Amino acid sequence: MWRAGRLFVVVFVVLAAALVPAGVQPGPARAAATTLRIGYSTWVGYGPLFLARDDRFFDEAGVNVDLVNIEDPKLRFAALAAGRLDGLVTTLDTMSLYWRPDFQFQAVLGLDDSKGGDGIVSKDSIRTVRDLRGRRVAVNRGSVSDFFLNVLLRKNGMTESQLNIINMRQDDAGAAFLSGKVDAAVTWEPWLSRAKQAPGGHVLVDSSQTPGLIVDVLVLRRDVLAAQPAAVRAMVTGWYRAVEYWKAHPDDADAIMAKAVGGWLKDVKTFKETLAGVRYYDQTINRQYMASGGQIYTTAQNAIDIWRSFGKITVKESASDLVNPSFVNATN
Repeated sequence: MWRAGRLFVVVFVVLAAALVPAGVQPGPARAAATTLRIGYSTWVGYGPLFLARDDRFFDEAGVNVDLVNIEDPKLRFAALAAGRLDGLVTTLDTMSLYWRPDFQFQAVLGLDDSKGGDGIVSKDSIRTVRDLRGRRVAVNRGSVSDFFLNVLLRKNGMTESQLNIINMRQDDAGAAFLSGKVDAAVTWEPWLSRAKQAPGGHVLVDSSQTPGLIVDVLVLRRDVLAAQPAAVRAMVTGWYRAVEYWKAHPDDADAIMAKAVGGWLKDVKTFKETLAGVRYYDQTINRQYMASGGQIYTTAQNAIDIWRSFGKITVKESASDLVNPSFVNATN
């Protein structure tokens, strides 16, 4: 039995050697790439993640990225805290709600921002943000829409207490406005376009007037950043390559992304229409946005201050806790 086993090993080694081309010395096997598990919700701004995965930009940069669909941000952050995810994608203001001294994570990359896809629709008689005083305004409490509204109110020396707030989801808010149940609504597309077409309605303000405010970011746990910096840089590189491919081949990229993102965005026409209100962040934009003292710090601190005033943040937390700009210059 021993001799038969030994004979098999010898024959296997001889055959394996015969398969190596002449003049080529066998080397060590390539180490398996690190896998990063990233949670996401269905959103057009995350399209390049799927493009980078399906066109192998992540693989070529040296990382495997497993995209895990978790629509509810509370469940997404719970999975991150439990170690079932290495990171996730979300808006900058949302991540500020979940950071804790014993549960730390940081934004390492800007993905996209809203350039008109979010806004406030109102009756024609409401011409300025200050005209919202005392009016019935529909908004999803604690959401990015609530954050957007409060930034605008602060700029005008106002608070939500001066409005008659009706709490409802963004789509429901848009529908409530069109049916005349509220005077204004903080919502997103397609409700902004529908309000423009409705008699007596208009878009009071949209996110094209607040660039860099509503931003989706790539977030990873601090322990992952410390243990796998090369994998994080590779993921950043893969994102950049996907955005550049989209710039050069938008129709092909949109088709790939629409199919991969799926859900309500699976139709490429819907994907393109929604994408019109979004700007993807390439390396140049990221370098500016995440530079020391850049806008990401202002937006993060705005979010912390607003949510703290509502009692939603009770721990000591600052913008520098949420942001790690060291990966935006990735060169994998």
